[in-house]
Amino acid sequence: MAVEFRLTLAGDLPLDHVADLVAAEPAEKPRPSGTNPRLLSARLYDTRGYALTVSSGSQGYFDAEADDGARWEWEPETYVDIDFSMRADDLVDKGIPNMMQAVARVLAARQEDAALVQNGNWLLLTRVGGELRRHRPTWWSHYGINDLITP
Repeated sequence: MAVEFRLTLAGDLPLDHVADLVAAEPAEKPRPSGTNPRLLSARLYDTRGYALTVSSGSQGYFDAEADDGARWEWEPETYVDIDFSMRADDLVDKGIPNMMQAVARVLAARQEDAALVQNGNWLLLTRVGGELRRHRPTWWSHYGINDLITP
């Protein structure tokens, strides 16, 4: 069973720059996948615990369940998605800690509005107008990553 996380950044960003930011090492940088120049990918299961895809789009619509059960919705004109796909047995030891380090690198280097969503359902993090907000506090404490990204 795979667990998916998606970090979305608003804006028309250069995919190659985002790929540089998300890679911990130059050899791990996502590369073009097939014939679509707007899709970069890297299989990093052995080293980082996830496969990584970086893609761009326009006329976006994203929704997820917020802390209080209400629907959170966001419609960026243009956006870049960074998708992390993890095997369930890699989540705790490698996948989530490495993913959150990658997310922290991207958020530190870029100032766009952003959202991190698990499995397309659960809102974990937003940044709107420069204000960073973590959602689902028990998720953060469960994985022991409270100090990786702080509002």
